[in-house]
Amino acid sequence: MVFFLKWLLLVLVVQNGDCLHHKTRIRDQNLTASNRAPKHLTTPTPQRPQPCSYNYLSPRNAEEGRALLDSITWPDTPPLSTPFSLNLTTCAAKSSFTIMPRSEGWRVGDELTVRVQLRDFNGNPKRSGGDFLCGRLHNRALGAGVVGQVQDHLNGTFTVVFPLLWNGTADVMLVQTSESITVLKRLTEEQPGRISFTSAFRLGDVTKPSTCNVCLSPNKAPLCNYTDLNTGEQWFCYKPSKLDCDTRVSHTFGGFSQRISKEEETLFQKGINMEVPIMAVENPSTKTFKPGPSGYYFGHQWRPIGSPTVQQFNNASVITACLKGKKLHLLGDSTIRQYYQHITKTLPSKTFFLSHSVIFGPLLAVDHTNGIMVTYRCHGPPIRFRAHVSQLRYVANELDGVSGGPNTVVVIGVWSHFSSFPMEVYYQRLMTIRRAVQRLKNRAPETTVIIRTANMKAMTLYESLTNSDWYSLQRDKVLRAVFKDLGVLLLEAWEMGQAHYLPHSLHPQPQIIKVMIDTVLSYTCPKNRG
Repeated sequence: MVFFLKWLLLVLVVQNGDCLHHKTRIRDQNLTASNRAPKHLTTPTPQRPQPCSYNYLSPRNAEEGRALLDSITWPDTPPLSTPFSLNLTTCAAKSSFTIMPRSEGWRVGDELTVRVQLRDFNGNPKRSGGDFLCGRLHNRALGAGVVGQVQDHLNGTFTVVFPLLWNGTADVMLVQTSESITVLKRLTEEQPGRISFTSAFRLGDVTKPSTCNVCLSPNKAPLCNYTDLNTGEQWFCYKPSKLDCDTRVSHTFGGFSQRISKEEETLFQKGINMEVPIMAVENPSTKTFKPGPSGYYFGHQWRPIGSPTVQQFNNASVITACLKGKKLHLLGDSTIRQYYQHITKTLPSKTFFLSHSVIFGPLLAVDHTNGIMVTYRCHGPPIRFRAHVSQLRYVANELDGVSGGPNTVVVIGVWSHFSSFPMEVYYQRLMTIRRAVQRLKNRAPETTVIIRTANMKAMTLYESLTNSDWYSLQRDKVLRAVFKDLGVLLLEAWEMGQAHYLPHSLHPQPQIIKVMIDTVLSYTCPKNRG
């Protein structure tokens, strides 16, 4: 039976073919005593003459980090015209996509190929690549959705391939223009500290604030060095006058500032050149290639491709039955805290233990009757939460305190707060977590470890300059490469959010969180049929 497909817009997925799967292999690194920095040194030595002099833990670590980052480099994007003209940049309204013709029509199981031609505001075809597009095939009536795989041909044209799992609507969306990505690249290179943090230093009645960050210039003032002794993660604060480094008592988000022109701001207009649909037209032809989504929605349920079925955990009794006798440790940012809130809300006989902060944690819920323990702790700086310094813990250090075993499940999500920093900072954090996961799996091989990917979000000018989906995509690619072949499970938040009909959000809506929790519990209880 031939299925007729109607085509409208679409919501987005990746870049340059299948950026969701990487073949780069990251070898383990050993942190030796010579790599560990002592606390509270006041004059750390920059290793390179850049605004952010981030130090790799070792020469071998630096070599592998650079090789990985080179392997996922985004295509070159064009410089902005001089004088600047918005008319010479990508315009979604003037761009279009064409469904490649198929004389016999389409059937379920086929592949649908779409060719996208980008144009500028003058209607002229683009001649360079580097724009960020995404695609989705969906059917609201069936509760169905799947992402398309996007290939940038580096000449203003793209190919998007969809697996035809049902009849439905295809959408293609321009997420960010190549010109806006040029600006985002420059901001990270020139202004890596544009998100700032502060700490309060206190001794008796004297309290003084001070600026803190991953990288600070030692030329402005003496530095307090809070580099973690175990992981080697860097963190510095300017030393307040007349107060010692060990009088630091708190950490908080300090604000955001950047140098960007009014002309450059016009490249970040939602519905005009950011997160805007591209319309469909009629046909010619192009070469297709094999798509590779990790799963899809059908009947509002997530169905992984090539993985065990995701079961449904729809009430407290089945969730309790799955978690009975288990410890669930949730480590990361606020997108992981959503899981703690969802699960603990359903436990029938839990006891909550007070924490220093309901946002930062640590949070602990115990169901004594069923032997269930659920914990949450936020990852260490950079983090845009307010916290007492005693609660600033790195995920790697927390993992080293987990005994592990067949009844222990660890879920890790670290991505959003690293978006404005050089990629080396994020890569290094993931490598410290990777080593800690290896240590955990060595001492307790049956421990279940789940890594949450990034997800797309609603965009404003502020979000674009600090947490853009393009920034998230780059970090998502690094995360997948670092944890590849480590024996951990991947929670596909990127595709789960993108393929769903609900709008993108930094904190996915409850329906999507439910899908993610069902996946976590399916990994936790693979034989449980609910």
